Amino acid sequence: MRLITYNVNGIRAAFTKDFLGWLKVADPDIICIQESKAGNDQIDIESLEKAGYYSYWHSAQRKGYSGVGIASKIKPNHVEYGCGIESYDNEGRIIRADFDGFSVISVYVPSASNIERLDFKMQFCHDFLEYIKNLKKETPNLIISGDFNICHQAIDIHNPVGLKNTSGFLPMEREWMTNFIEECELIDSFRFFNSEPDNYTWWSYRQNARANNKGWRLDYNFASYSLKEKLSRAVILKEAVHSDHCPALLEFNI
Repeated sequence: MRLITYNVNGIRAAFTKDFLGWLKVADPDIICIQESKAGNDQIDIESLEKAGYYSYWHSAQRKGYSGVGIASKIKPNHVEYGCGIESYDNEGRIIRADFDGFSVISVYVPSASNIERLDFKMQFCHDFLEYIKNLKKETPNLIISGDFNICHQAIDIHNPVGLKNTSGFLPMEREWMTNFIEECELIDSFRFFNSEPDNYTWWSYRQNARANNKGWRLDYNFASYSLKEKLSRAVILKEAVHSDHCPALLEFNI
């Protein structure tokens, strides 16, 4: 099973950059999308269907903002839109698809590049942790994929000293992620297979950051401990350039 997570920074813009051609070559069984920035009526669902994918989208009420989706070659047994908390669901931040033996979540954690949103981001993180803990009681085999807008460790960011007071690498954000991984009994699949530095999934559009690999690892595929023996490979697909993010791939047996 091949699963990809990808913040596309606008699904319509990605389609103009041959996202569909890339998808056919990458050939994931499941792809989790974040920051679709589109309503269901604005997404080329027909082209995805022709490529062999069922697709499900949870859009924000605000036009051109946020939004998550899951496209899958396997039809899910059930799709859950949102988490039941109105302030998050209005922003289209969580969608879950249940399959035989496992469930997949696509999540887009709020950014706090505007520092006034930091309290909202941290409240979301707190509530999301509790949501996952409760969900695991009935759905133990979870893969949680998405843009978390947090670099966990110093290895995950190009300038850990200079950026230690920047949202996305604040001590409280990093501490939350440690707690999230431990309390929800999760594996950071990329770090499970790769302990090397200089592996990032997001680069600013400014100052030629991507060409110079001045990046941040914000995008994750977390897997339940119960799936540990089934994980086979995890890589970052930095050659994909439809967005300021790049995709992250997880392969597993189920």
